Amino acid sequence: MTAQDVTDTSTGAVPDRVVAKDSAVQLLTKLSELHGGLMIHQSGGCCDGSAPMCYPVGDYRIGQRDVLVGEIGLPDPLPAVRIWINGDQFDLWKHTQLILDVVPGRGAGFSLEAPEGVRFLSRSRTFTPEENAILAQNPPMVGAQLEQ
Repeated sequence: MTAQDVTDTSTGAVPDRVVAKDSAVQLLTKLSELHGGLMIHQSGGCCDGSAPMCYPVGDYRIGQRDVLVGEIGLPDPLPAVRIWINGDQFDLWKHTQLILDVVPGRGAGFSLEAPEGVRFLSRSRTFTPEENAILAQNPPMVGAQLEQ
């Protein structure tokens, strides 16, 4: 999904928990062409400062309580990029839509965009009461469900 202002909930559509700016989709496309399938884990702070961290699929272990907040579609034939967040952090952020963006600067050391001179940045917007009601009826997948 690409960034949008507000989801049209008049049809009962489930709002996207995560969207991406065009610049983020372009960078993810480039990184996917270089490294294969990708995933992002929204860091919870400490050393990496709550930054979205981009890894090749399989290089980061998804925890049982990690929450899949969404996927960012890339041009065919590239696979979508799954966006994960720690369960405790999701509980704090579940009322907001994450907006994946790219800004100039040095990325975190282990994140794939680090050598590109840019870094991923998570922005957010608060969901409307209507969007929150729809999302409450549609819980996201958690890491424990990957093993099933």
